[in-house]
Amino acid sequence: MSSQLPPAAARVQHVLEDKGSAAQVIELDGSARTAAEAADTLGCEVGAIGNSLVFMADGDPLLVITSGAHRVDTAALASRLGKAKIKRAAPEQVRAATGQVIGGVSPVGHPEPVQTVIDRDLEQYDDVWVAAGTPYSVFRTDFAELLQLTGGNVLQVD
Repeated sequence: MSSQLPPAAARVQHVLEDKGSAAQVIELDGSARTAAEAADTLGCEVGAIGNSLVFMADGDPLLVITSGAHRVDTAALASRLGKAKIKRAAPEQVRAATGQVIGGVSPVGHPEPVQTVIDRDLEQYDDVWVAAGTPYSVFRTDFAELLQLTGGNVLQVD
């Protein structure tokens, strides 16, 4: 782990501090690009990884923080949110909405607020690990703080 954070991870750390969180962004020696890689690198269950995925919901960005053990059912989620269509965002849409790259999208630190949904199944874990702006940076939080940090809605996403 490195003591010097890359710019995107440093922005996330500043947002965490501004929001009163004690969470610390850490840089990993191994990749956290996928939930499986992150779990392997961190030595935790894949379900405790909060996988931040960006979708387009009726043309607007939607951040879904899902348990790494799940796949998002976009049709069911669209119905729950009252949206006509939800589809995976293209890489350029992800960067425009979050200022971050796929595989490193953090729940916080975006240029503008993004509607956020949090997978209700993350509540079962004492610690939830989420990306912090790069594929090699993460921070540990818990379900209650994740809700507070994001202002997200809790839903079943699979």
